[in-house]
Amino acid sequence: MRVVVTRPRHSGERTISRLTQMGHEASLLPLAEPVHHVAEARRALFETHGAIAVTSAEAIRVLAALEHDLAPHLARPIFAVGKATAKEAAGLGFADIIASEGGGTELAALISSPAANNRDAPLLYLAGYPRAAGFEAGLAGLQLPFRTVECYRMQDIIPDDATLRRLFADRPADAVLLYSQQTAQRFFGLSFVQENQTLFDGIRFLCLSEAIAEAIPVALHPHVAIASTPDEDGLLALLVAE
Repeated sequence: MRVVVTRPRHSGERTISRLTQMGHEASLLPLAEPVHHVAEARRALFETHGAIAVTSAEAIRVLAALEHDLAPHLARPIFAVGKATAKEAAGLGFADIIASEGGGTELAALISSPAANNRDAPLLYLAGYPRAAGFEAGLAGLQLPFRTVECYRMQDIIPDDATLRRLFADRPADAVLLYSQQTAQRFFGLSFVQENQTLFDGIRFLCLSEAIAEAIPVALHPHVAIASTPDEDGLLALLVAE
């Protein structure tokens, strides 16, 4: 199966490797690239002392750039969305890691649970921009004090028409993997996609969540599938689903 991966290059290359091992013909189509704000992350860590929250592995990569400056903070509890982000945190040296199985809303609920022991507040949320509102809204609704610091920003990448024509016209993809609502919005906002909508009628759009699916034009909804679990394992399982 020909599969287009719309992740940023760093994480997308790992997905390409997984798909190749599964026997698929995979192509990477990054629609954004991260710009790290390492100084902001360093300042936020030294100005706080409680638990840390991250909703993306990209925030962990920002922390990795701190090198020796990160060492005094590795004992702090860290709350993460998903096992992939938790694994990145563990690889960096964090030991007290609690991960949610869902998205930001589920992570907020987890932090509010007795099992979290009401760890040192306010929580430091190392965030990206743009981002979904679910985590911060969940914290606010549960009256959990937090401080948000944007430590990276996703910068749009606009692929050229030749690349898009190769992927969707010359040898059309069978499936497109969508990992975030922002990525879906970028994809369907591309001029090439808007001007050649009939090319996408036979392509499956595989989404991590319902929120991502909502960003897909209604006319294509019959070709949309949503992962049973909001992680890459659940997403890739859709490639063999009927």
